[in-house]
Amino acid sequence: MTAKSSKKRPSRKEGGNDAEFEAELVVNEGANVAVFHKTPFEQDLSWLEFDLDTKRLTFVLADGDVRNFGILIPDDFSRDMQNAHQVLMVHKDEKTDEPLSGQYFPLIIHRA
Repeated sequence: MTAKSSKKRPSRKEGGNDAEFEAELVVNEGANVAVFHKTPFEQDLSWLEFDLDTKRLTFVLADGDVRNFGILIPDDFSRDMQNAHQVLMVHKDEKTDEPLSGQYFPLIIHRA
């Protein structure tokens, strides 16, 4: 993914069971989706869900718990995300902003 052809959107910071979570969503016209985050999840992530009606991205953890961090997907992202089947989750170092790890997770697309 190149920044030139990608769209980026920072999420809002939200509290919850996990520590404060902030993420940056990157989507390109080729339906490649990545989420960059600095705070690790308290539980292992299993998959992500994108609701076409509410335009919300949610995270489903291994224990079945669902996290909605308030990531609202803009319409221009939504069109490209409809063709995606997976999301690259990239955990970045809080101080250096360098990637620590990356892993692909399934993306389930549905309507409310």
